[in-house]
Amino acid sequence: MARMSDQPARWSQATVYPDMWAEPDDDPRSEDVNPDGELATLLDFLANYRLTLRMKCEGLDAEQLARRSVPPSTMSLLGLLRHLVEVERDWHNWIGDGERLPKLYGERDADFDGAVADQAQVDAAYSDLAREQAATDAALAGHPDLSERLGEDGITVRGLMVHRVEEYARHCGHADLLRECIDGRVGQ
Repeated sequence: MARMSDQPARWSQATVYPDMWAEPDDDPRSEDVNPDGELATLLDFLANYRLTLRMKCEGLDAEQLARRSVPPSTMSLLGLLRHLVEVERDWHNWIGDGERLPKLYGERDADFDGAVADQAQVDAAYSDLAREQAATDAALAGHPDLSERLGEDGITVRGLMVHRVEEYARHCGHADLLRECIDGRVGQ
């Protein structure tokens, strides 16, 4: 039976932080900002989760980003980036009453299934994600009342914002596990 001291150590307050994403004092996420107001708080959480996802993908090549680390799942970090492109696009569709934007990567799970180790595809995913995030952000900026109902389904701005935070938070959890399988780095 292994003694506790024989087990690999994980980071703690008392150790150097070799496997963390950033030194705690240098972490770019705004952990203790505590903005005023509900909308500002939701936007802060969303920005932090978006940044967290990017941090979990940093420093990896196309093969690593496309690696499906938990077979038989088709989930990969690149697949998550592409999935969030589709999700942002869909949220933009929820906001408007006009013609719906089509999916970029194809129907049902094509965002994950089509994620392959190709640098051009990685670059496109990052570019697509930035564009779709900006489009959704811009569309929502015109609706500062969290109780306002939008689109055909009448979703409230509050409901959409909470769902956005939830979606990124959930996928950051997936990204933790995927990244740890790739190179051992753990979430923070």
